[in-house]
Formats: sequence, C-alpha cells, structure tokens
Amino acid sequence: MDFNLRPYQEEVVQAALRGENSIIWLPTGGGKTRAAVYVTHNHLETTANAKVAVLVNKVHLVDQHFAKEFKPYLESRYKITAISGDSNEKDLFGRLVKASDLVICTAQILENALINTEEEKHVELTDFTLLVIDECHHTQKESVYNKIMGRYVEKKLRKEGNLPQILGLTASPGTGGNRKLDKAVEHVLQICANLDSVIVSTKNFTPVLQKVVPRPKKHYDIVERRALDPFGDHLKSMMSMIHEFMPSTVSRSLREMGTQEYETDVVELEKTGVKKENRLIAQCALHLRQYNDSLLINDTVRMVDAFRGLDEFYNSRKTKLLDGTDIFLQGLFDENRMELKLLASNDRYENPKLARLQRTLLDEFSDKNSCGILFSKTRRGTHCLYDWVNSNSELLKVNIKAGILTGAGTGANHMTQNGQKETIQQFRDGILNLLISTSVAEEGLDIPECNLVVRYGLLTNEIAQQQASGRARAMNSVYSVVAEEGGRELRRELINEYLESLTAKAIDQVQQMSPREFRHKISELQQIAVLIRIQAERKKDERKQRYSPGQAQFQCRECFLPVCSGEDLRKIENTHHVNINPDNNIVKYYNLKLQTGGQVSLERNFEDWEPGRVISCNKCGKDWGMEIRFRNVVILPCLKIKSFSLKTPGGKSTPKQWKDVEFQVKEFDFLEDMSSRFPDLDLDD
Repeated sequence: MDFNLRPYQEEVVQAALRGENSIIWLPTGGGKTRAAVYVTHNHLETTANAKVAVLVNKVHLVDQHFAKEFKPYLESRYKITAISGDSNEKDLFGRLVKASDLVICTAQILENALINTEEEKHVELTDFTLLVIDECHHTQKESVYNKIMGRYVEKKLRKEGNLPQILGLTASPGTGGNRKLDKAVEHVLQICANLDSVIVSTKNFTPVLQKVVPRPKKHYDIVERRALDPFGDHLKSMMSMIHEFMPSTVSRSLREMGTQEYETDVVELEKTGVKKENRLIAQCALHLRQYNDSLLINDTVRMVDAFRGLDEFYNSRKTKLLDGTDIFLQGLFDENRMELKLLASNDRYENPKLARLQRTLLDEFSDKNSCGILFSKTRRGTHCLYDWVNSNSELLKVNIKAGILTGAGTGANHMTQNGQKETIQQFRDGILNLLISTSVAEEGLDIPECNLVVRYGLLTNEIAQQQASGRARAMNSVYSVVAEEGGRELRRELINEYLESLTAKAIDQVQQMSPREFRHKISELQQIAVLIRIQAERKKDERKQRYSPGQAQFQCRECFLPVCSGEDLRKIENTHHVNINPDNNIVKYYNLKLQTGGQVSLERNFEDWEPGRVISCNKCGKDWGMEIRFRNVVILPCLKIKSFSLKTPGGKSTPKQWKDVEFQVKEFDFLEDMSSRFPDLDLDD
C-alpha cells in the first residue's frame, strides 16, 4: 500500500517504527496525521494482538480522522470504530475495544472507560498496544490527556508491564509562557516526560518541508487609536456613577475600565459580594462587568454591537427588580438608553479597526478564488463580525460568503456539533469562502488551503499563533494582524514571534542531549509528577470529606434565596447533580413558581435520562439549570453549580465546578432515592 509519504515524513516516523515512544513535531499542513496512519498500519501488521487507540481533543476530529485518513488506508484489512461523545456506542466502549483493531475517540471517552467499573464499559491501558495522541502539547496540567498519561507514567515507574507504545503529534509544544531558553527547555522536557517520549523533527529534509508548507506573508495592518470615542466615554461615565453608588473603598481598588484587568477585578468583586451576602456590591459588580464587556466590544467591532448586548441584558432583567440596587441600576440604563443608542449610530466615531479589516478583505477577495479565516476572540465577537460582513455593501460586492465557526455547546452563541460539521463542509465545498471563527479552527481541522488568515483583536499564546498562521497554506498567502498602534495585541504578536523561535531552539537543545542525560531528566520529572499527583489526590479526598452533606447549604447566587442542602443532592453518571428532595425550597419553587423556559435540546443521547425544560429562580430569574427526565418515570431538577453560592461551617463560597465542593455527593440510586416518592410500590420485590 502506497502512503505517499514525503522524505521528511519518512524521517520522523523512524523512532516509532522501532517501537519507541515519540512525539512528531511538524508544522500545520506538514502531514502529521498521514505519518501516524503509516505508523499505525506498520504496527497492526507487525505486532501480535495489536490494538490501537487514536485520541483527539475535539469531537469533530473523530469523524475527520476516520473518514479522511484512517478509513481510506486501513479499513479494507482492519476493523475501525469511531466513537465520540455524541455517539450511543460510547456506553459500550469496553465491548467495542475488544471487537476492534483500531478505535478513534475523544480522550474523555477513554478516560471515562478507564475509571468505569462496569465490564461492558471498562478498559485498561494495557488493553492497547499503541496510543496515538493528536495535538499532544495539551498533555500537561489538568488536561484529560495528562490524566491518562499520568496513569501510564505511574504504571511505568511501578514497572507494570505491557504498556502501549505512545505516538504524539504536535505542530508546537510551545514554551509554557517562558521567555528564557533554559525555562523553555524545561517545558519541552516536561511535555516529553508527560508523554514518556522523545521529540523528533526533520533534520535532513527541511527544504522539502518548507516547500510543502510555505510560510505566509505576514502583514501588520496597524490602525491609529480612535481620536474621539463619545460612546465609550458615555459608558465610562455611567460606570463611574455605579462606582459612586458603591462604598468608596471598593471602587478605589478597580483598575482601568475597558480592560481584561478590570473584568478580573469585577468578577472577584461579585464573588466577594456574594460571600458577604452584600447584594449591593454583588449586583453592581455584575452590571459593571456588562458595561466593561460593552467597552471591549466597542474596541473590537461596532458601537451598535456594544449597545445591543447591553440593551438585551437590561431588557431581560426589567421585570425582576428586587430592591433599591436593582432599581438604581435599571434606572441608570433606562435614563441613558436613548443617548447611547444615538451615539452608537453615529458613523463619524466608528471603530477604525473595521475600516482597516475591510481594506484587507477587499484586497484579498478581489481574486474570486480567495478563501480565508477571520479569527476573533469570543463567540459573541464572531457573531458581531458576521453581521458586519453581511451588512457591508463593499464586501458583498466582492462576493464574500461568510459563515460562523465556534465551539460546540448548549449555551447562547454555541454551535451544535452538526452545525460545525455542516459549516466546515460548506467551506470545503466553496459554498462559503470566509470562516469567522474562534480558536476552534486553529487546531487539527482539515480545511481548504486558505490564502488569507486574519487575527483580529486577539491576545493568545505562541501555540495558537502558529496554529492560526498554519491555516494560510496556499501559495502567496497572507497572514494579517489587525491591531491598534502600540496596543496590547500588537505587543503580544511580537512576543509570540520570539516565543516561536524560542520553541525551536528549546526543542533543538533537547534533541542534542545524550540519550543518558535525556532519560535521567525525564525519569526525574516523572517521579516528581507522580508524587505531586498522589499528593493532589490525597488533598482532593480530604477536601471532599471536610463537611458532611447536611452542613452544606445552597443559596441562589443572585437573590440569596435558600434552596437546598447537600443531603438533597445526588450524582447521575458521576456528572449531573440533581435534587431528590420533594420538600425543600428548590422543589417548591420548581413545582409552584419556577419559570420554565424552552425545552433543552442536546445532540447526544444518554443511557438513563433525557433533558427537560430550562429552570430558573422565580424570585430573581437566575438560570438554575434544567429538568432531567430519569427513565421516563421521574422529573428531577439538575443544578448548575455556578448559579449558587455554598454555605458551610467554614464560610460562604462560590464554586466554579461541582468538583470544588467540600463534601461528598452520593451517586443516584433509583430504588433507594425514589422509594419515598412511590410508597405504594414494593420496590424490594
């Protein structure tokens, strides 16, 4: 079988063909996945009882790797199964692994199977003979990849046998944010230690690689700062009034309005207000964040987009005014609404970045065969840019056909996984020629060779910059950075260029080490990582036992309404936290007063339950979560931890995730937990 490997691909697979653990470092578009298919084929051909798992970090990459790479080359001889979070087959993962030669799945599915005790679902690392880890630079800190590889390294140090071979794939391991060579080398060594692998790259065929993956021409499209910004100034004057409404000691601690630092400050301030049950501070902080969001949008896209977001926020709250703080905040906006709307519609003060972006797009799309990607920081930003493109008569004249690509999820501005697939396919087919995307399009996606990549108002790291740049793969392509003169985005882009070259130097230094020195350093880092992991697990267990469930009381985060106790909660599938007590406040509000919104729609199917309607606090309107219909027998409220504050003997807290709560939540047992609801049934028979 001819894999059409280029000379540099043949060079970088040699370590893997010898059965060694290795990381292949090639740029975006260099053919890492094809090299992995070749290694997988060789492994299946030459290894007794071979079983391979290809792990990806995004759902849409499962189907892409299956259909575009592994299926065409391997399906005629081997049983391949592709499994992602939205497929029903994931619940029989253990059985599917036994029946397959090769599985392609998200890392989370393998992680779930490793910790699941049911025979049909459980697997061991030793069930596999080769693990291929896509975008393996994510194998660090608390990532799913690192949880899997943490187990692997622990087994290796305990000298447990039959561990699978590892093959990692990356376009850039990065420097870990380090700006000095010795620290960047430490970061690369840590990635190697986490993956128990050497890192390989082409040494003999660099010119061939550069010809296959030409670097785009980089343009810094710099704009001068707005001379006048009456809309932004008016927002800031309103924020100052809110500052004056709060205690002076609080407002003095806040940094410059319209910055990420200010957002960090008001996020922390809202938590402080909730913990102290000071609704004035908590609500003022919440509203100041909305104003700051509007300033950030005003700095990135149009004034009307900034106004619209703020207008929608206040429209959603006007029927839920609980006290003098709410009345003041709502009144302040209502009094200034018309003035803001008028200022937002004045083209004289429009964002100069948009005029610069328009020129860049017009220059490239004058060629009717052009296609490009416009990267924006937030989902909301992509929607604002999409609206701008579609209402811009000059851009429509050059036949720009734009589509949005953002991360999958169920919230506002999220896409469904099917929506993602459809957009990508339309881009491949030429129905769309401009993707307006968040970082979801930076990594891994097999999309057409673009002649234009624009990074618009972005502050990211060197890995994201390299990934985005690698999307401009057509000959004579352009990589444009639209940024304000002297602005933070420009400074960050220049730092990233330096860090990109530093990454290459760090990798080279690691590759120059003698095998003995390399093994010694890797072994040392692995031993430290295992000790840290064991200690972290111990602390996590201690934290979970700190309080009894009865000592934990939940309140609505916005109005401080007492809702339920930790004793009332159960876990479904170790993830979804439901209330089972029909007598506490949450169920009273759920049954009597709770505002039920639209039906929650999820693309995935679940084994024992299906989603019901959105639930929210009747008193203040705070979104609490959704209903769960369990086995079509009982409806239970499923709670979002971010919507509540938690009171324990240690004080009040605002956990971000359920894993942060300091008590143990029991697993849901249908017979035990529901027997009180059905007293006439003899459930023991």
